Amino acid sequence: ARVEALAGPQGTLYGASSQAGTIRIITNEPDPTAFAAGYGVEVNSVEHGDTGYLFEGFVNVPVSSAAAVRLVGWVRHDAGYIDNVPSSRTYPTPDSCISNAKTPPAGCISTPVRAKDNFNDADTYGGRATLKIDLNDSWTVTPSVMAQKQEANGLYAYDPAEGKLKVAHYYKDYSKDEWWQAALTVEGKIGNFDVVYAGSYLDRDDVVDADYSDYTYFYDVLYGYAYYWGDATGAPLADPSQFINGTDGYKRQSHEFRISSPQDNRFRFVAGLFFQDQEHEIFQNYQIRGLVGYPDGDGGAVPISVTGWPDTIWLTNQLRKDKEQAIFGEVTFDFTDSLSGTAGIRYFEYENSLMGFFGYNENYSSNYGEALCFSDKQYNGSPCTNLDDKVDDSGSVPKFNLTYRFDERRLVYATYSEGYRPGGINRNGTVGPYDPDYLTNYELGWKTSWAGNRLRLNGAIFHEEWDDIQYSFLPPSGSGLTVIKNAGSAEIDGIEIDLTWAAMENFIVSGGFSWLDAKL
Repeated sequence: ARVEALAGPQGTLYGASSQAGTIRIITNEPDPTAFAAGYGVEVNSVEHGDTGYLFEGFVNVPVSSAAAVRLVGWVRHDAGYIDNVPSSRTYPTPDSCISNAKTPPAGCISTPVRAKDNFNDADTYGGRATLKIDLNDSWTVTPSVMAQKQEANGLYAYDPAEGKLKVAHYYKDYSKDEWWQAALTVEGKIGNFDVVYAGSYLDRDDVVDADYSDYTYFYDVLYGYAYYWGDATGAPLADPSQFINGTDGYKRQSHEFRISSPQDNRFRFVAGLFFQDQEHEIFQNYQIRGLVGYPDGDGGAVPISVTGWPDTIWLTNQLRKDKEQAIFGEVTFDFTDSLSGTAGIRYFEYENSLMGFFGYNENYSSNYGEALCFSDKQYNGSPCTNLDDKVDDSGSVPKFNLTYRFDERRLVYATYSEGYRPGGINRNGTVGPYDPDYLTNYELGWKTSWAGNRLRLNGAIFHEEWDDIQYSFLPPSGSGLTVIKNAGSAEIDGIEIDLTWAAMENFIVSGGFSWLDAKL
């Protein structure tokens, strides 16, 4: 139906992680007054790649004078344009060769993946079903369910050493992302007050396979690590290539209740309650086929696979839980017919936890993994637990606004608003948790329409202060796990202007201008 772009911090009414603004996608609702249907077909060709296509359609079916069903579906194929070229690679420590060619050179080991042109294609299937029932003149119930499945091959990067849009990979690059979401919206009136309940449940699972042989090769070239990646006799494996199998499982439910007074009153308000609960199962298995360990001096090998996980050099097996609840509200008062003021606040509480295992066998590393375990508790088959932490906090973000309307088509405003992101736990258990970060916004703006609404000129001048920035980085040494820390502050000054001119009924000219000065 429409897309709403709400600029600036929107933390009062829309909660966490909306410092830069909020984008709302409003879908078309079922219409009980008439049958309607439509479809779209697209065929496209990608330069240096294959052909893609898209089929999409909808149907709106009235069930009665007070109910209707709307069905939407789509099938999309994204063409590949990255070539996985025939290539061979020699590991220096075992002095062995691997190849992805259909006919490998003499003496080279054939890898599971073969060279293929345009190997990064993707297929997406999905649909949405919505039922709208008008119970009476005041109450409406709208349940819906939406689902999608996407399978993607290859990767969206290339190696300049192999050539433009070319890469040499030896193990599987693949992802599958499946999710479904059920939602329920109830709208009605209690006296003169409008009330809305919106709840949803999301279940999402994804699988990722990735070639890690580039890293393996340079680990061996630079440090000779392939010496440790041996068979049952301790002899270096002929193919020490690493590959990754990862899965993520998400479950999330959210509930929100809002009540608002009549919007034509001189004094009006919006208030509500919010609750969200999410679980994220994190699994990453870095494997080397046939891995046992390095020589023990007696013709055998010191095992380095993660205990209970054959061929696994690194295991991440964790459960993250995030809970958030909030109470929020905004009040608006018209001081005069032209001047109105708004004040709002959102009080929130959150609790984030992360537990499980990450790292190596203790024979391989004393910095990460089994060497740091403090509990025999086994999450989802892990050898032990070396991460079990929780962080909780609360806070509030305010909003103040003054708006002066010259007439129905022109206004100026001044806004003070704040936005935030909640803190959390680092996946790297040797690093402490991080705190929330906040963005404070000071804004002067105008929204104007001229020449009988044919010319629209909007703009804003703003100053923003960003405190306790959540900064993601890789430590200089260690496991390669991203770390998040609160790292200082920033200031942003800016001007934004957009212009739209309807020169004729069927001819529109639009343009924009922005200037930003950011200091970290």
